[in-house]
Amino acid sequence: MTDELVRVYVPATVPMLARLRDEGLVAEEAHAVTPELREWYAEGDEEELEYVAFTRAAQDALLLLRADPTAPRRRVVVSVDLPARAVGRVGGELGSSVVRPAGPVPVKVVAAIHVDGAEAADDVAAAAEVVVEAQAGDPDAQFTVDGAEDHELEWYDPTELDLLLREVG
Repeated sequence: MTDELVRVYVPATVPMLARLRDEGLVAEEAHAVTPELREWYAEGDEEELEYVAFTRAAQDALLLLRADPTAPRRRVVVSVDLPARAVGRVGGELGSSVVRPAGPVPVKVVAAIHVDGAEAADDVAAAAEVVVEAQAGDPDAQFTVDGAEDHELEWYDPTELDLLLREVG
């Protein structure tokens, strides 16, 4: 019997992509469509639920950028397909999409890599500076974060990882 695959959205930075290629991506937390998310957004179809989980991973990428001021100011989300047994649920809060991969995510399970384009760098840099304040409810900070979220992340095939690292790194 094969294990069902779960699409997981892992927030990352450009330097983390280099580690993905070399060692696998270590993620404390990631996002996926969870039972708690389904219950919270009962009217949402699968595509809408996936978009919510993806967007939350992009928001978490801002936190990673805040923690690493040397990383290029680009949000990164790595979409991976993991066996359900390798995805641990975190908490049980209504609406939560947070999951925890059981170990390092190997590059072979990457379905796609999503990265901000160069035109987003200034807005992403500003958002990374104030993302914590935005999460705490500061409306001015949220406006700045919304400016970064207005940029759609570009899609890359996993085979383009080296090219992407040369272009962005």
